Amino acid sequence: MQQYLLIAQIVVSILIIISIVLQQKGAALGSAFGGGGAESYSSKRGMEKKLYYATIILAGIFILLGIFNLLI
Repeated sequence: MQQYLLIAQIVVSILIIISIVLQQKGAALGSAFGGGGAESYSSKRGMEKKLYYATIILAGIFILLGIFNLLI
């Protein structure tokens, strides 16, 4: 049982990494050092919003799997 939880936690962690990397739209080197000041703010819409919520849900699942792994 503990092996299945560990494998599930690894899969969820990889999905979290992928979802975070996909959210990094337009993050060029110039914007990393403060370039593009006021134009960097925008509201999340469509697929970007769904990806944002999916990342939050995946993080919650990751935390729950970690707690279950400690309890077993």
